[in-house]
Amino acid sequence: MMAEWVLNKAASEMLDYNGSGQSVMEMSHRSAVYDNIIKETEALLRKTLNIPDNYKVLFLQGGASTQFSAIPLNFMNKNNKADYIVSGQFSKKAFKEAQKYGDVKAIASSEDKNFSYIPKITRADIREDADYVYICYNNTIFGTTFNYIPDTGDIPLVADMSSFILSQPIDVTKFGLIFAGAQKNMGPAGLTVVIVREDLLGNARPDTPVMLDYKTLADNDSMYNTPPTYSIYMHKLVLNWLNDQIGGIEKMAEINAAKAKILYDYLNSSKLFVATAEKEFRSLMNVCFVTGDKELDAEFCKKATENGFVNIKGHRSVGGMRASIYNAMPTEGIEKLVEFMKEFENEHK
Repeated sequence: MMAEWVLNKAASEMLDYNGSGQSVMEMSHRSAVYDNIIKETEALLRKTLNIPDNYKVLFLQGGASTQFSAIPLNFMNKNNKADYIVSGQFSKKAFKEAQKYGDVKAIASSEDKNFSYIPKITRADIREDADYVYICYNNTIFGTTFNYIPDTGDIPLVADMSSFILSQPIDVTKFGLIFAGAQKNMGPAGLTVVIVREDLLGNARPDTPVMLDYKTLADNDSMYNTPPTYSIYMHKLVLNWLNDQIGGIEKMAEINAAKAKILYDYLNSSKLFVATAEKEFRSLMNVCFVTGDKELDAEFCKKATENGFVNIKGHRSVGGMRASIYNAMPTEGIEKLVEFMKEFENEHK
């Protein structure tokens, strides 16, 4: 979901951005007008997430899944080893992809309980000679999120934050690299953001494709090739909305916590619906729940769709229902969903 303010702003500038006589869609990425857009976007993101100066911000294409290959190609460069915490489908995919490039170990997994929790690890679980440790911070399909940042010592921690980023403040300094597909909280699909510590650049494997070499991309300020120009512009508008209309990321975090509480409080009291994620690891972005009866789940999804609730059906691997309540989802949307769920429960006592 995109904030209406963002969509209206983009619509108002569609034919003429800032008096340039062009749509952002039409601009050369080498033009002075667009150069100002991408620089302003980076500055806004740095301000919003408090990104230190010794981190590079990259605006890339290829989706977050491309990073499953780029990370081992750039980081598995000393001992050819990496440790992964497998907490859902996307970390499992990243783990499998990384295995193509070296000695990759799943040091913890929650697959034993269908990824309904986040594994807890300590320094003792990490191989001392691992080149990096990898996590997926929020798991959309299973509705779980990390409630702690693993202590990896001097070993770089890499995090996929696609469905978590911009939802609340994060301490960037705890991570060697953060990456995120934009299409959850940052803007439309087509943009992937990478935040990487500078000292980790420059050691890519010799056979790394040039478009996956972080140093090449950083040295060219995300302009080695034509970046996803319009998606970057839309990301700028989202950052404008978050800072100017919402009041900043701390305020956004308060709103998100309050929104999720409305739905989880109902689920905790419901005699029909059950949240699938363990309480201490429940995501504020993706709330997964079931009735325990597949036919009843299907009936709920059908009626929900008829009543205007879009994409409420859970992922095929887990079934049930999933309410994705990203930043732009207004509180009213959660309240309407809970109201509908209560009506459905009353009808099926």
